[in-house]
Amino acid sequence: MRALERVLLRGFPSAAESPRWKQNEAASAAESGSLLQLLLEGNYEAILLSEAVQNIFTVPAAAKEEKLDSCLEKQIQAYLDYSSLDVDNVERQSVVFLLGVGSLQLFVQSNWTGPPVELQTQDFLPPELLHQYTKPGVLSAAVLNMLVLDGESVYSLTSHAVLLMLARAVLVNSRHKLEAVQTLPWWTLRCVNIHQQLLEERSPELFAVAQACIQQVLEIEALFTDDECWHLAVQFHLECAYTFLNFYEYKKAKQHFLAAKDITKLQIELTGALGKRTRFQEKYVAQLILDVQRKDGILLPYRELSPAPTPLENLIQNYALNDDTVLNEIKFAESHPNQMPDLCAEELATILGICIDFQKNNPVHKLTEEELLAFTSYLLSQPKFWAIQTSALLLRTKLERGSIRRVERAVKQTQALADQFEDNKTSVCERMKLFYSCQVPPRWAIQRQLASLLFDLGCTSSALQIFEKLEMWEDVVICYERAGQHGKAEEILRQEIEKKETPGLYCLLGDVLRDHFYYDKAWELSKHRSARAQRSKGLLHLRNSSFKECIECFERAVQINPMQLGVWFSLGCAYLALEDYEGAARAFQRCVMLEPDNAEAWNNLSTAYIRLKQKIKAFRTLQEALKCNYEHWQIWENYILTSTDIGEFSEAIKAYHRLMDLQEKYKDIQVLKILVKAAMDGVADRNGETTTGLKAKLQALFGRVTSRVTSDGEIWKLYARLYDNGQSDNYEDVEKALQYLTKAYKCEIQSRDWDKNILSFKEVAKDAIELAHVAIRCSKTKSNHQEALQILSSARLNLRSLTAKAKQLFADVTNVEVSGNLAEEVTAMENLLDELQECSNQLRNQT
Repeated sequence: MRALERVLLRGFPSAAESPRWKQNEAASAAESGSLLQLLLEGNYEAILLSEAVQNIFTVPAAAKEEKLDSCLEKQIQAYLDYSSLDVDNVERQSVVFLLGVGSLQLFVQSNWTGPPVELQTQDFLPPELLHQYTKPGVLSAAVLNMLVLDGESVYSLTSHAVLLMLARAVLVNSRHKLEAVQTLPWWTLRCVNIHQQLLEERSPELFAVAQACIQQVLEIEALFTDDECWHLAVQFHLECAYTFLNFYEYKKAKQHFLAAKDITKLQIELTGALGKRTRFQEKYVAQLILDVQRKDGILLPYRELSPAPTPLENLIQNYALNDDTVLNEIKFAESHPNQMPDLCAEELATILGICIDFQKNNPVHKLTEEELLAFTSYLLSQPKFWAIQTSALLLRTKLERGSIRRVERAVKQTQALADQFEDNKTSVCERMKLFYSCQVPPRWAIQRQLASLLFDLGCTSSALQIFEKLEMWEDVVICYERAGQHGKAEEILRQEIEKKETPGLYCLLGDVLRDHFYYDKAWELSKHRSARAQRSKGLLHLRNSSFKECIECFERAVQINPMQLGVWFSLGCAYLALEDYEGAARAFQRCVMLEPDNAEAWNNLSTAYIRLKQKIKAFRTLQEALKCNYEHWQIWENYILTSTDIGEFSEAIKAYHRLMDLQEKYKDIQVLKILVKAAMDGVADRNGETTTGLKAKLQALFGRVTSRVTSDGEIWKLYARLYDNGQSDNYEDVEKALQYLTKAYKCEIQSRDWDKNILSFKEVAKDAIELAHVAIRCSKTKSNHQEALQILSSARLNLRSLTAKAKQLFADVTNVEVSGNLAEEVTAMENLLDELQECSNQLRNQT
């Protein structure tokens, strides 16, 4: 890796290499050396105006193209191919490379970091390239159209979009010509990430380029083995992680976050400490905090190669809470050591990355918010870098918007974050430190967050002003729709269409009027390239239950851009409605590939597998669904049924417990019957093994079930069966079986109309006979004769009452004989009465 490249990635030359680097550059590469110096100073505009760069645009191209991007690419390639004794090939490649980097940095300054860029396109591009774009707005519209990828439009108010087009022409489209630049793929990756943030949906084309670049950079051995480069290795892993997060590759993102953490040798964990949160709190209680320590106290070498902290006065203000009850920050007990290591730039960026990864891999929940606030509090306690401070404050405002006591600060802080773009106090060099390792959102995203916050607080007029200024017409429409002003939403869209027809505006008009005509108009206007038009048309068909038509639209949309998560989900639902389970499985598979923590998609995928008789696959997909959402009772219901069906009995018991946590009176008799049968009959589980320990687990489950559902005789009978219905040799089991059968019998005779039907009466009689047999068996195990007599007496009373009722209700009036259907049971009960009496007499004689 050349000194030029290493210095450029780092953003500054080290004290040791600065004199040597300057000498080398002065001797051999004056032009690239001066351009690099301008880059390090943050004077990106001067790069584009420099003589070295202007020479690129004046080289005669092989042919003139109508499109500006093609023309620029030809100019660049002509310059690289031009042979001259004055400038060698490596120097030419370096100049072009620095042009690409300078253009990218200036574009980022113009749209992400600020301060605003004053440079105009005609200042640095020759007039002959711009002769066809003389009318106002034509050049901007043409460039935005050139940046459209996979049918996804670019944000309409992107500033100085020609800079990104120029950066792409160098870093993406001419990268095969820049073999001398070893770290070019890293800058290509940065360009791709910036481009993706302008698009409405994820671009498969950009993702393919990003993956190729990551692989190429990983092959630069010096970057990962040289001790001096550990800072750059951490930054690269963080950038890779954010790239994969953008494209829904959460597992790969986590791997890179952990790789960065391993290099920094940080131990990061959430823990507790005694502290107070409110002004009137008297006792210290446990508070959730983030604890960060270095493994074995190791301080990594070459810390001077990490960016120097920005002066505090140049960072955005962190507003205090100023609440009359809640403290601005936790007040810890004196015993709390609260010693934070002094962290460098890469270490703080790694903690921020671990925080973002934690947010992406955990459900939206109050506990998750508290854990994330512990991360933000830690990061804000060491205000050192513009990008990290901005990212941490933005995350905190998102978390605080739902808190009554904190929402005022959230509004003030978001306003300050939006305003800092115009502020010239902090230099662009300071803002660029670790910019690519923190994923700072573009300025319009921050302004949109402010407008959304104002709208939630009821400040509809202020929110609308911001949305209209940002030309975010979809949000404008949502504001008017929620306010009930449907006519106003249509009116403003028609006004904008009169100014300029775009596929996006026609799609929004179709959304408001729910009319397919406008989606078709958008589709034609885009020359069949707008995924948004087919997406919206499909959703309207779905809303109208026209499933066949909606599938056609969604299939067209995903053919243009396969990375549309919502479309795949809706497509799967439409296939389910048409009972096309293979199509549904395919759609939901793509859905969970794009977003592995989508619980609904996993659940629906399992439904498709169940219908396709692929129950093992259904079981596994439901396990994934539960990892994503542990609170969804419908998923648990599907899980318990599938587990029972395939013989995963232990999992079914676990699911039953969880359903009881979620629903107070939950019961499923059929599942309990299957589980009891499996335990008592020795049914093999899915793996063909006999279920050992299942009986004990079921006994514990029934103990919990019967504590809540006390009036279901069927459950009590199943509980008794777990104790062999009183036929066990263990006297305790016999006693428990008697207890549960007695409760089952009481539940049955207390139920309505059991004695109105001869069949239901017969079932009760059989239960009473079984209960009497168990009572006799239990009485024989009792050492206390008085207890034994009481058991026999209770059984005798049940039988006598039931026999009398049978004769009263079902006896023939003429011959006073019980109906033939009950005769057997009545005879058995009478015989048992005699046996019970005899047993009682024997016990009395013994006493």
